[in-house]
Amino acid sequence: MAKNSKIVKNERRLVLVARHAERRAELKAIISSPSTPADARAAAQSELNRQPRDASPVRVRNRDAVDGRPRGHLRKFGLSRMRVRELAHRGQLPGVRKSSW
Repeated sequence: MAKNSKIVKNERRLVLVARHAERRAELKAIISSPSTPADARAAAQSELNRQPRDASPVRVRNRDAVDGRPRGHLRKFGLSRMRVRELAHRGQLPGVRKSSW
């Protein structure tokens, strides 16, 4: 079980990323476009730098949806590897079976 403060901080970051996503995408497009004039590019870069750090999607940590474990996260299920194994053994994950060959 992860610390509650870490889980809450990550959830705050998710909200911040969603709030700033559209404007960040616009600024990134302006910056990366080769036809953008240098002064417009500089203005876009400075505006991007003024945005909160936590608005960047790379600062969000994938965590287990049940207990917040940060490592061994399986994106397909949104759970950690141990939780997936536990639920699969109990038969609570539809369509998941032990492999046999």
